[in-house]
Amino acid sequence: MEFQKKDPRAVISTKFGEMLLKFYPEDAPRHVENFLTLAKMGFYNGQTFHRVIPGFMIQGGDPFSKKPDRSLHGTGGPGYFM
Repeated sequence: MEFQKKDPRAVISTKFGEMLLKFYPEDAPRHVENFLTLAKMGFYNGQTFHRVIPGFMIQGGDPFSKKPDRSLHGTGGPGYFM
């Protein structure tokens, strides 16, 4: 991931291409800070998107998605709630 400080954005690189994420710290400052902190720590590295609805959305952020047991995918997190 790459980061910009002034207008926070991140780039997620996948085998299918890149996604540019734009953040809105004025609306959700703690969530933006949390995502960027976890990303800088490498928390998301190697994770998969555990839920995909084509044409609508994707979900990721679960460290269990690195494990082969797909029944666990979508049930993990960083170990705290916001």
